[in-house]
Amino acid sequence: MIILAATPIGNLGDASARLVEVLSAATVVAAEDTRVAQRLLAGLGIENRPRLIPLHEHNERERAGELVELARDTDLVVLSDAGMPTVSDPGFPLVEAAAAAGVGVTIIPGPSAVLSALAVSGLPTDRFTFEGFLPRKQGERTAALRALAAEPRTMVFFDSPNRLADSLADLAAVFGADRRAVVCRELTKLFEEVRRGTLAELAEWAAPGVRGEIVVVVAGAPARDADPEAALAQVLALVADGMRLKDAAAEVAEATGLGKRDLYQAALASRR
Repeated sequence: MIILAATPIGNLGDASARLVEVLSAATVVAAEDTRVAQRLLAGLGIENRPRLIPLHEHNERERAGELVELARDTDLVVLSDAGMPTVSDPGFPLVEAAAAAGVGVTIIPGPSAVLSALAVSGLPTDRFTFEGFLPRKQGERTAALRALAAEPRTMVFFDSPNRLADSLADLAAVFGADRRAVVCRELTKLFEEVRRGTLAELAEWAAPGVRGEIVVVVAGAPARDADPEAALAQVLALVADGMRLKDAAAEVAEATGLGKRDLYQAALASRR
C-alpha cells in the first residue's frame, strides 16, 4: 500500500515512534527531495537505506501511475520535506490515482503546520478553512482575497517571507485594517515566533523584512446584520435559477447567519 508519512516541521523530536519504525523497515520511499529524506534518516539515527524516488510538483502527475503499480507489490512510503504529504505538498495526484486503481492508502499522522498555527493563534478553531499560498501577483492576490472577504471561518494561509509584507498589506486593504490576525514563524524551531495583532499592525511589523517558514492565521469576517426579506428574495432567486430549495436555503443561511430552517419555511410560505 501507500503510506503517507508526516515528518517534523522543524524539531526532529516530534517524529513519532511509528514513523521511525516504518522508515527503518522501508524498502521504497517517494520523497519530495531525496536529499532532505536522507538527512531525515540520518537525523533520526536510521541506518536503513531504502530506494529513494523523487516525487515533487514537477513530476508527480507523470509518476503517479508508475508508483501506484509499484505499491501493489510493496509498501511505498511517501515523504514531503516537512509536515503532511498532500497538504500544499506533493502527494495528492498519487493518492487520487491510488484511489481510482483500488490501491490501499494509509497514514502515519504527525506534525502539520496548518493545525499547529491554528492551535496557537488564539483565534476560533471550531470552524476554519485552509487557503494555501496566495497568488504571487498583486492583482490576482487581491482578487482571491476579495472572494474571501465575507468568509466567516478562521482562515489559514502559507506565505513566503519575501512576500509576507505585501500579502499582509493586501489583506488589510481588502479585509479591513482592524481584522485580527496572527503570523506564526518558524514553528517548533529555535527561533519560533507567534506575532498577534491587527492586519495593519502586522503589515507594519513585517515591512522591514521577515525570515523563516511562515503561516498566517486570519479571523473570519464578523457576523452581519442580515435582512430576512432580502435573504428570502435571494433564496427564491436561486430556486428560480434551478437550485433545490433545500440547497438554496442552506447556501443563503451560510452567507447570512440566518436559520436554514427559517429560510426554508419562509420560502415555502411565499409559494402558497
